[in-house]
Parts: sequence; structure tokens; C-alpha cells
Amino acid sequence: MRVPDSCLDELRTVGFAVMEGFVGGDELAAAQVALWGNYPRPDEYFADPDRHPGLGAHPFAGLREGPYDQWALNQLTFHPDLVDAAERFLGTTDLELYKSELWGKYSGAADYEQRLHRDFGNHSLVVPRRDGRWPQLTTFILLSDVTDRDGPTALVPLEHGRRLPYRVTWLDKGQLSEHEVRATAPAGSLLLYRTDVLHRGTDFGGPGRSRFTLLADYQVRGKSWQGKMAWPQRAMHPGFVEMMVRASVRERDLFGWPRPDDEYWNDQTRTDVARRYPSIDLSRYGTGEASPPAGPASPDLDRDRPRIGPVGGLTIRATRWGRGRAHRLRRLLGH
Repeated sequence: MRVPDSCLDELRTVGFAVMEGFVGGDELAAAQVALWGNYPRPDEYFADPDRHPGLGAHPFAGLREGPYDQWALNQLTFHPDLVDAAERFLGTTDLELYKSELWGKYSGAADYEQRLHRDFGNHSLVVPRRDGRWPQLTTFILLSDVTDRDGPTALVPLEHGRRLPYRVTWLDKGQLSEHEVRATAPAGSLLLYRTDVLHRGTDFGGPGRSRFTLLADYQVRGKSWQGKMAWPQRAMHPGFVEMMVRASVRERDLFGWPRPDDEYWNDQTRTDVARRYPSIDLSRYGTGEASPPAGPASPDLDRDRPRIGPVGGLTIRATRWGRGRAHRLRRLLGH
């Protein structure tokens, strides 16, 4: 569902916003099933937590950096409505997806209670500009219901945290707690917040509870002082190969892929990139076609990815991704 302008206005003025119903139906269900390829199901974990010691090594032990083996998770990180929201908030289509993380938490596995902090500390070499230029957008897609007892993110509106200087530090325990707002919402909701807003993780309110979120962060492309992940470091992951094969020209651009009119492209690079990414459609690269515009527009991200049929209630789109792989995916999903 498209993020309304009112949410983005709240993001600009308050520092964060929550939108319910961002994803749902089969799209949400497929992502939830895909979780269990990365984590034990809650009933499995709580039946014998000692079988999963890695999840309790420290509070961030449940983080999984993207990409993933499951397309249902990968595609959410560049969901057309998420990219559209990022374009409208950042004021340009010239964007990059600079972080993808999956986070699973189980009550009792670790102490998830944090002190308030700002995320720019490990998203930037410097500090945000207070005039709002070159902001970064951080998002959480909730893949499970998050009540007050499920470790919701606590955030402080900008009006209460603005007076504190920008420095990389954690506030004292309890500081500004009277101004905290807890981001509780059902599965499928979207939490958006800025890297200059004070926030913290909270612990669970009882045993047998869990929380699963998918994080996808966006920024203006080409700002060397900003970022978190290096996609070339993840490029040999099978999930990344699948993403590049299945993605549209516009979607590849979000990962820093050379644009169609980049001088990188010639007969040799098209041939060898096609070998590296079997079945990829490179017909629009190196042909003199103009690259995606860098402006305040919201292009149709799917316009160059023709439909080849529904899979598990979702519509799979591809160029030369191939019907054979689509059929295999249907079999995996039981369709």
C-alpha cells in the first residue's frame, strides 16, 4: 500500500511515523513463511532454547544481513511502495538501498533493553545536517505483531531531542523516557524514522514472545560519507544473484549497478556479466538508452519487468529469468 503523504509529513516533523497495512495478504504470508529459513519457529525455539545458543550470544545475535535465500524477503527491501516513499521523502529518484537486515528476537534469549541513541553513528562518517539536506531513511517492516509486550521500538519526537547536540553517544538510562512513544502495530506495518531521531530497543514483557522485522534503509546515491553495507561484498550470495536476474533496470540501480548509459558497458562486459548472472536481461545496457532520471518523480518500478504468472498469490515478473525457474518456485511453494 502506498505510504500516504501524511506519514511522510510526520516523518519530517516528528522524526518517525508508523503505517499499518503496508503489506498484507499473500505477500506478507510468504515473507512470514520465509522467516523459518533463517530462524527457528517460536514454538521450536522455546521448546529448547539451549539448542539455539547463537541467538542469545548478545542482543544483536538475531541480525541477519541481506540478501537472503528467499525471494519473498528480498523483494520487500525494494518493494515499489517503499521505494516510492523513499523517493518522496528524500526528494529524488537518484537513490541507493544502503542496508538490508532481518532481525529475529526471542524473549529471554538476551537483554534487548537499550539506552536512547541516534543511528547516524554507524550510518555516516559525520553527522546529519540540521537543515534536513541529505537525510537517510531507515525502515522496519513488521513481520509479526508488535504489542507493548513484544519489544517495540521506543522513539522520542524531534521536539524533545533536538536540543541535544549531535554526537555519537548513548543517553543515560531513563533520560527522556517521559517523552518516548512505542511503535506498536500489527504484522505488515511499516515504521519509518530518521537517523537523527533518538530511539531505542526495548525488552519483552513476558516469556514465550518473539518479534521479527525486516529493515531496509535508503539514502541519496553517491554520498561517500553515508552508508552501512557494501553490496559487492554480498554479490556472490545466491540470493543476490537471483535479485539481479529478477530485478528491473530501475531496481538494479538501487544497488549501485552500472546504469544503461554508463561507459562501463561494452560487448565484453555485457557478455561476461551475462555469464556471471545466467538468464539476466542486459538488452537495455550499453545501447545509448538514457539512465533512470534523477529527479522528484516516482517511476513505475515494474514497467520493464513483464508478468509471467502468479506464484503463491504473488505475481512473479521477469525478463529472461525464465519460466522454468518460475515453475520450480511454484513447486517449492506447493502450487
